[in-house]
Amino acid sequence: MFDETQEKIIQATMNLIMEKGYGGTTTKDIAKQAGINECTIFRKFKGKKDIVLSAMTLPEWNPQLKEEDFSYMGNLEEDLVSFSKVYLSKVTPHMVKVSIGLRTPELYGETADGIMEVPSTFKRVMIRYFKEMKKRGVIQNTDYEGMAVQFLAMNFGYVFFKASFGEKLMDVEQEEYIKESVHRFVCGIC
Repeated sequence: MFDETQEKIIQATMNLIMEKGYGGTTTKDIAKQAGINECTIFRKFKGKKDIVLSAMTLPEWNPQLKEEDFSYMGNLEEDLVSFSKVYLSKVTPHMVKVSIGLRTPELYGETADGIMEVPSTFKRVMIRYFKEMKKRGVIQNTDYEGMAVQFLAMNFGYVFFKASFGEKLMDVEQEEYIKESVHRFVCGIC
């Protein structure tokens, strides 16, 4: 899809955006990081915004979370652990840093839908799942959206802290976090 030079430009741009933000990243910085002449950027892309929008089509820079990524067996705790694992395998600290770097007024109009697709997808999956668990008599709570948003926040919170602070704020491993937080969540809704 992209040639080797375009890939180098995309990689350099996105790494710089994670480090400095969109506004703090210049085409001069991109060229230096990519090891190319600044003019080459404009031969390959219309500008910095075009590079970012191109990057968002690639799996490395877009988690591409899909509803079909999630399946369940009907055991509430096991299913929610599975959902968390899927979510956290796609929504990594790397992806969160990219997302934060793209929330700039110069880009947001064109990137907002792409950024919102991941939490929207997860929320839809969770609402559908909680409705099914209510039908099966596993849960009594009918605030499906509230439960879905709480579960989303629990998972996003973990990855956001990892993206923002690494091990400085919390040193709990992902597997342990998922197991313990899902257990507490299940206790709260049953």
